[in-house]
Amino acid sequence: MTGKKVIVGMSGGVDSAVCAYLLKQQGYDPIGVTLRTWVSPDGEEGRCCEIDDARRVAMKLGIPYYPVNCIDEFSREVTEPFISEYLCGHTPNPCVLCNRAVKWEKMRYMAKVLQADYIATGHYAHVVKLDNGRYTVGKAACAAKDQTYMLYRLTQEDLAETLMPLGDYTKQEVRQIAADAGLPVAEKADSQEICFVPDGNYAEYIRQNAGAPVPGEGDFVDENGKVLGKHKGVICYTIGQRKGLGLAMGHPVFVKKLDAEKNEVVIALEEDELFHREVILRDVNFLSIPGLNAGEKLRCTAKVRYHHNNSPAFIEMTDGDRVKLTFDEPVRAAAPGQSAVFYDDKGYVIGGGIIAEVGKQ
Repeated sequence: MTGKKVIVGMSGGVDSAVCAYLLKQQGYDPIGVTLRTWVSPDGEEGRCCEIDDARRVAMKLGIPYYPVNCIDEFSREVTEPFISEYLCGHTPNPCVLCNRAVKWEKMRYMAKVLQADYIATGHYAHVVKLDNGRYTVGKAACAAKDQTYMLYRLTQEDLAETLMPLGDYTKQEVRQIAADAGLPVAEKADSQEICFVPDGNYAEYIRQNAGAPVPGEGDFVDENGKVLGKHKGVICYTIGQRKGLGLAMGHPVFVKKLDAEKNEVVIALEEDELFHREVILRDVNFLSIPGLNAGEKLRCTAKVRYHHNNSPAFIEMTDGDRVKLTFDEPVRAAAPGQSAVFYDDKGYVIGGGIIAEVGKQ
């Protein structure tokens, strides 16, 4: 691969640093690029774009390095939809949107500008070209770090130009590689929160950035509409939440539904009310197959959030452009706005979509 240029997305963390290092060791010609997506009002950079650390790694590796401003694109494609979805009572996953609409879009653009052959990221996953000629992503060897859930919206063109060299490594192995190579971020802690909400307080972020007054207090109600108490605002809660509700019911209760129109939070009095077999998906993107015909069913395993274990299911294309995902056994707390991703028996991503509705229990 001598002479093959690769644009490496460098966040300033250890994963992307080792990604660049491994590619250089393999004979590629890496070019480091940091996408500057977000800066706080006091000048703090997001954990996905810590330019100083990324530049230090690039200097250590002796590779070219460019920071690229993507703040406007990130606002348009990620933070504004994030706020809108929360105000509708949904629970969005901004990293899923960012990967396709910002990171890959901008890195592929930079590849054209700098005449590179590939782009590369430090995701724990594999890019796979199947016998049918299509590209998909396959699960990482380290199940605990697998990031295929975040990548289902990528296009065939994206994947055809992408390298992911960390798919066969554990996090511990990646840190050891960084330490052995003398990379300055070998022991840097992982980010645990969304990059633009570093303190994890989503509700406060939305209040400060919505651009209009955000609905406040409303009623906690049960399934029959009986008022159980007052909530702090629909944006403060997520489906399945038990702690921090402030309801003295004498036993644990759970958030079942967020009704933004009525400014109500519907409470499940028993946990089994949170379990459903069916979810309806919108904005579906297929990877390993070109799609399904209306009424066609396909066996799979699927997950309805990043930390959900894959569960046996089948997908079915509806008459419209939506997919019905039916699990063999009910799954807990499927939330509108989150993504559901489905896999084949080899661990390759078939596709995924955004949860629009939760169906029967």
